[in-house]
Amino acid sequence: MKHSPVSDPVVVCAATLDTKGHEAAYLCQLLKGWGIAAILVDLSTQNPPQVAPDVAAETVLSALQNSSLKEVNDLPRGEAVAKMAQAFQAFIADLHRGGKLLGVIGIGGSGGTSLVSGAMRALPIGLPKVLVSTLASGNTVPIIGTSDILLLYPVVDVAGLNRVSRIIFQRAAAAMAGMVSHPPKEASESKRTVGLTMFGVTTPCVEAVRKTLEAKGFECLVFHATGTGGKAMETLVSSGLIDAVLDITTTEVADEIAGGIFPSGPDRMDAILAKKIPYLVSAGAMDMVNFGAIETVPEKYRKRKLHLHNSLITLMRTTPDENRLAGAWIGRKLAKSPGNWQVLLPEKGVSALDAPGKPFEDPAANEAFFDSLEKELTRWPEKVKRVPLHVNDPAFAAEIVRQLEELMQQKDQGARK
Repeated sequence: MKHSPVSDPVVVCAATLDTKGHEAAYLCQLLKGWGIAAILVDLSTQNPPQVAPDVAAETVLSALQNSSLKEVNDLPRGEAVAKMAQAFQAFIADLHRGGKLLGVIGIGGSGGTSLVSGAMRALPIGLPKVLVSTLASGNTVPIIGTSDILLLYPVVDVAGLNRVSRIIFQRAAAAMAGMVSHPPKEASESKRTVGLTMFGVTTPCVEAVRKTLEAKGFECLVFHATGTGGKAMETLVSSGLIDAVLDITTTEVADEIAGGIFPSGPDRMDAILAKKIPYLVSAGAMDMVNFGAIETVPEKYRKRKLHLHNSLITLMRTTPDENRLAGAWIGRKLAKSPGNWQVLLPEKGVSALDAPGKPFEDPAANEAFFDSLEKELTRWPEKVKRVPLHVNDPAFAAEIVRQLEELMQQKDQGARK
């Protein structure tokens, strides 16, 4: 986008104006009537808009290099929508970087929801995002991801202004106006915020760390290591809302390796390492892969060591080979960013189920994880520390706190140079 079409901060009202033009214009007009600066942005890819936009689809596409409306119009509908979604994300990112974005509000069916939600998910936590979507009463994970999008179900289809849709649009516009007019107050306390990953089987460790850190004046955010939990934590890291991470429970990587239901995803750890914030990595719950009820465990795993956690969750003990892969996966991530991180490995067990006499006790499997991780990090032996303790031993929690304080001290010293 060569020149920004916006001179002052605005709320972006976005929709495919060839089919949702009158509804989007109504939303935009409501905001303006309440004194909120707003612009109407067209995301149409096939037909002319029903109403004149403030920002045409051609202008949105100019946010991408070598993209024009004519070229997009000639694409199959699915490809055209994908191209426009990419362009809108770039358009919104440009406005945000320039300090010209107050919020984003959109409306749509499946296509419009896809177009608008991607740009919303890429924005920082806290920036107002409102989406009126016909998909809002179904599975909303693909729409929201780990963002703070406010979804509103329109009850009727987004097809004209009527006694029902006007109420919905008024509520959506009021929500946006309220968020813009009353931004969150900055916390009066200058506490540092630490993100911690936890599972039920690592709760004693994480709770001990949390209580110690809070007593020292830190603010702690605990995330359930269910795949989504790790991603949500990293979203907050990217938004600058977390100052340090204690990745005590890295079990999501085991699910990524073996096909469990709580996978980390290929990008896990990337946001933390990119931010170069103090980062401690451990091996909590690396002894298990998660599946649903017992009947959902894949056939190839039915003869493995399984443990019924509850009626909804079945745990499978990881093998040495799986742990070797997981250790290498984490090690390669860390090796790409030799910054402010530390690895702390509990040699006496990685979960409540991995202890003497417990169902998942398997020192050889744990050793495979430790060894493969260390091999990836041979250039930084001082950054990998084995501790002859169980993960839930209070002394291990105390060592985590000590290591975090060292990492934060290193960070502060680096900032002063």
